[in-house]
Amino acid sequence: MPFLNGGRGPASEEPSDAGPQPSHPTPAAATDLVTARKQLLTRAEGSKRIDAPGLRRVLVDLHDFWLTTKAAEIGIKPGSGFAIVAVGGLGRQELLPHSDLDLILLHDEMDPSLVSEVADQIWYPLWDAHIKLDHSVRTVSQALQVAASDMSAALGLLEARHIAGDEDLSRLLIGGIRQQWRADIRSRFPGLVDQARDRWRRTGSIAHRAEPDLKFGRGGLRDVHMLDALAIAQLTDGMAALRPDSPGGGLRQAYTRLLDVRTELHRITGRPREQLRAQDADEIGAALRIGDRFELARTISDSARTISYAVDVGLRTSSNSLPRKGLSKLRRSPIRRPLDEGVVEHQGEVALARNAFPSKDPGLILRVAAASARTGLPMAASTLARLADFAPELREPWPADALSDLLVLLGSGEHMLGPIEALDRTGLWGRLIPEWGAVRDLPPRDAMHTWTVDRHLVETAANASALTTRVSRPDLLVLGALIHDLGKGRGADHSVVGAELANQVGNRIGLWPEDVATLSMMVRYHLLLPEMATRRDLDDPATVQSVVDTLGGSRVLLELLAALSEADSLATGPGVWGDWKASLIGELVRRCLRLMEGGELSTPDPLTPELIALAEAGGISVDLVNTDNPHTFAVTMIAPEQPGLLSRMAGVLSLRGLRLLSAVVQSHAGSAVNTFLVSPIFGDPGEVGLLRQQLIQAVEGGIDVIARLDAKERDTAPPAPPDGSVSPAVPALFAQAPPRVIWFDGYDDSSVILELRAGDRVGLLARVSAVLENHGAFITWAKVATLGGSVVDSFCIRLPGDGSSVRDQLERAILAVVPPPAPPREHDDKPGKSGVPIG
Repeated sequence: MPFLNGGRGPASEEPSDAGPQPSHPTPAAATDLVTARKQLLTRAEGSKRIDAPGLRRVLVDLHDFWLTTKAAEIGIKPGSGFAIVAVGGLGRQELLPHSDLDLILLHDEMDPSLVSEVADQIWYPLWDAHIKLDHSVRTVSQALQVAASDMSAALGLLEARHIAGDEDLSRLLIGGIRQQWRADIRSRFPGLVDQARDRWRRTGSIAHRAEPDLKFGRGGLRDVHMLDALAIAQLTDGMAALRPDSPGGGLRQAYTRLLDVRTELHRITGRPREQLRAQDADEIGAALRIGDRFELARTISDSARTISYAVDVGLRTSSNSLPRKGLSKLRRSPIRRPLDEGVVEHQGEVALARNAFPSKDPGLILRVAAASARTGLPMAASTLARLADFAPELREPWPADALSDLLVLLGSGEHMLGPIEALDRTGLWGRLIPEWGAVRDLPPRDAMHTWTVDRHLVETAANASALTTRVSRPDLLVLGALIHDLGKGRGADHSVVGAELANQVGNRIGLWPEDVATLSMMVRYHLLLPEMATRRDLDDPATVQSVVDTLGGSRVLLELLAALSEADSLATGPGVWGDWKASLIGELVRRCLRLMEGGELSTPDPLTPELIALAEAGGISVDLVNTDNPHTFAVTMIAPEQPGLLSRMAGVLSLRGLRLLSAVVQSHAGSAVNTFLVSPIFGDPGEVGLLRQQLIQAVEGGIDVIARLDAKERDTAPPAPPDGSVSPAVPALFAQAPPRVIWFDGYDDSSVILELRAGDRVGLLARVSAVLENHGAFITWAKVATLGGSVVDSFCIRLPGDGSSVRDQLERAILAVVPPPAPPREHDDKPGKSGVPIG
């Protein structure tokens, strides 16, 4: 350690008149210590073999006994002015078989010659017995000075423990170090974080490394020591609100498991190793009665993820808890900014509103997670703890708003990784998807795979969210990506087992029966296109016919499987997806599409007699009715047709805080008859009379709808990260997939159909319809669908002119008002050199 002298020569300090009377060194005692250590480590297998926790305890007792005996022998006793203090593993009472001894000889300004002779009588027997020793000789003030200037020294001294001698002297050191640490934590916190990040960059994440560094890797033992230091500074409790029944069993259990693995690594290799190598994994797994190397890898991954989550929470909590100085003490408490019903942003975290009652709102779990993914803000640990303790199970099938929130989460790309990991570590993800437990931390059997199975599924969903505009059902694409390998780890063909599980999941989350069938087919045949494209002759008509027959001639399923194949390959490992594979699958899909029959274009359902009567009556009317879902309402707006009417109607709904789920736009007898399915972001939809009054104002030009939508979007933009925050917020106004405008021939020579596939934003329908109307396009009808964070909107329009230039100009204008594509993904966790975490 940096605060240790590290040399073998005598030490010199300031003089003092008191102290023990030295005698000659007795190296034989240290030799006995070495002999006892060897006997402990070479006992036969079976009942006489001490388990890992027991071995650590015996080693601590053995070294404590030797040091106290040696101290008594040379006169280091209470009131002597000398004390022996342990740091490191012995200080924590976690001594491993081949750990160094980290010792401090503490003295009270004693005579330098006496200090030197006393030190020699402790250090020389240990050196001569070839015991690895890190040592120093300090006064209390000297130790405090070293700790004040050296971060590693300070962290080491925070673990100090009195062994022998003057206990008051040790207590003065330990208390002084802790008081100094608490007083200086505001200035030292950034350096502590930087030190941790540098360590993580060097060693990577334990959960995703082939041969992980158990001590220094992200999610390792050193991270827990850092949390303990922050707890001493009274910035965090270090537990991350993890319950004992959470995956990983809580922070202390995860720490103990990694410590046990490290203990056996020392014992089996006979060396002080920190990196677990593949050739040692089976023996360590057997020694700990965990199983083979795959089961050991699963245990290590589970523990490391628990610790990583605790570190994220601990650093964030500590950052928010740093003591204020000067005028900052007078600063008002942070504002709680609303994000969704019962969900607010507070101090850079997603938290529950004061009036939120988790016990009465089962959908709150997904609403919080969706808000976190949408804004890039982490979920507060206290919020997750409340949800874990009080939120009831969602009824089956899920209500539509819960499914919508799940789709928003899955459609957020890499921003879903943090929320899903937090839900999983606190037991909430398994509550939503019980089938997840079989694949959690499951190591792959194929060296081609980079991630554990559960992380692979989330990575695939993140990749799929960037491909949603290629398909007509982006919701089914991200859902299929999330569960396509859910059948692994169950002792049978994972595609067949997974298809049955997909039926369970689809029915539970509230999909329509035909969508459940499509989801199940996606899982059953997610390997079909890669296998047929790379292993069969594409020039053989039987190959293409076989694919078409297997998929039942479904174009929708074919395009879903094509996108899923790419997302799955990208999430498997480097080089799995390339130009060669992409070209083969692309050619197979093109040939299948040519063989399939073209589907009919969809049209709106005919108007009901009641709506026809209202349209023929003329005037402006607004009707709002409940649906089967208590959080969803149908709003029908009727008004005389005029340019810009659809934009104003949709804009009024958005300004009223109503989230647009779908819309059907039609006309009759000179009146527009538009029906919108909406869900209030907060509370209830309000009075229908007020909604009609605002519509009249908008129709008469009294409200600039687009300008107000712009202002509202600025007001609801993600907040800037708080000062000193660890994880800054990320932009929310990005689509994970590049937007697409697709043109189809209409039903007659004067009309065309424009389909928009893009990410959603505040007032998107109002903005797009305003573009259409400003460019002179007359909207005959429209069908609008919001699927999570994506939209698939179809407009049947008559253009003011024909030709590609008119379409190109209109398309550019539409793309200018939809969210731009997100920046390319960057991974913090770099995978190891092998697909199996430890072999």
